[in-house]
Amino acid sequence: MATEAPDQDQNQAAAPPELEIQSLAISSSPSSSSSSSNPTNQMSLEQRYQIVRSIGEECIQEDELRNLLEKKPEPICYDGFEPSGRMHIAQGVMKTINVNKLTSAGCRVKIWIADWCGQIMGRSDEEELTAAQIFYPCMQCADVFFLKADICQLGMDQRKVNVLAREYCDVIKRKNKPIILSHHMLPGLQQGQEKMSKSDPLSSIFMEDDEAEVNLKIKRAYCPPDIVEGNPCLEYVKYLILPWFKKFLIERSAENGGDKSFENFEELVAYYESGKLHPADLKPALAKALNKILEPVREHFKNDNNAKDLLKRVKVWSIDF
Repeated sequence: MATEAPDQDQNQAAAPPELEIQSLAISSSPSSSSSSSNPTNQMSLEQRYQIVRSIGEECIQEDELRNLLEKKPEPICYDGFEPSGRMHIAQGVMKTINVNKLTSAGCRVKIWIADWCGQIMGRSDEEELTAAQIFYPCMQCADVFFLKADICQLGMDQRKVNVLAREYCDVIKRKNKPIILSHHMLPGLQQGQEKMSKSDPLSSIFMEDDEAEVNLKIKRAYCPPDIVEGNPCLEYVKYLILPWFKKFLIERSAENGGDKSFENFEELVAYYESGKLHPADLKPALAKALNKILEPVREHFKNDNNAKDLLKRVKVWSIDF
C-alpha cells in the first residue's frame, strides 16, 4: 500500500538561500497538488540540489542526483514504513522534516506501507533464518521498481538493500539506477545507542508520549557536559528542533547566564563545548521543544475515538528490535 505526499503550497515559493535549507523543513500552510504551484519554478538547479542533498548523510551518486534534478522537474522519491507497533519521533518527526524538504524541491514522495513484509517477518532473535527473511530484501528491492522510484530516501540502516537494487539494474541492463539518499539515524537516549529502538521504551520518544513521559526520558538521557560527540540531546536539537522551529531557545535565570537563542547548530556546538551551557539547562529546553511538536499528536489520540482505540491495541504488541 502506498500513499503520496502532496506538494507544498505556493505561499512558500520564495527561493531560499542555500544557508537557509533548514527553514524548509516545516510548512503550516495547506498543501496543493497542482504542479503550477510548485515552488521549484523560482529555484535554481543548485538550490534544489542543495535542499535534496542536505537530507542525506550519504548520497550514491551525487552527480546522478544533480543530473536527475536537471532533467526531471518532479522526480519520484520513495520511502517505506513497516507497520511494527508504536511510532517514535525518528519516524514521525524526522520523516516529516525530510519529506517537506523533498517536496519543496519538487520531488513527488511515495511512502510505501510494507504491511506484507511486516506479516512475513518474525520479531524474535531466537528464530532461525527463514524463507521470509530471504524474501524480505527481494521484496524491498521490488518496491523500488514497482514505484518507479528515482530516489531511495531511507535510513543508513537500509543502505545494503538499496545498493542491491542498484546492482540489480546492472543485471537487467537498466541505465537509470535509483539514487540512494540515506538519512542520518537518530540515536537512542542512552549512551552508545546508535539507533532509536522501540524495544527500549526509556531510550525512545514515541509520538503519543505525554508531556511527563517526554520530560522524564530527556531528564534521564545521556548528555555529558562540554561533549558533543555521541550526545543524543544535541543530535535531537540538530535534526529535529532547529529544522522544525528554525531556532532553539534556552530559558534560564540571569544568575545562570540568562536566556540564549541559537539559530544554527554550529553556534550551539561552540557554546556547549565552551562550558557556557550546562546539561541541566539544555535538557529542559529540549523537552519543552519536543513537547510542543508532539502536542497536536496527543490531542488527536485524545479526541479521536478511532485513533484512541487503535493506539490501545498497538501498545499491547510485543516489538523485539
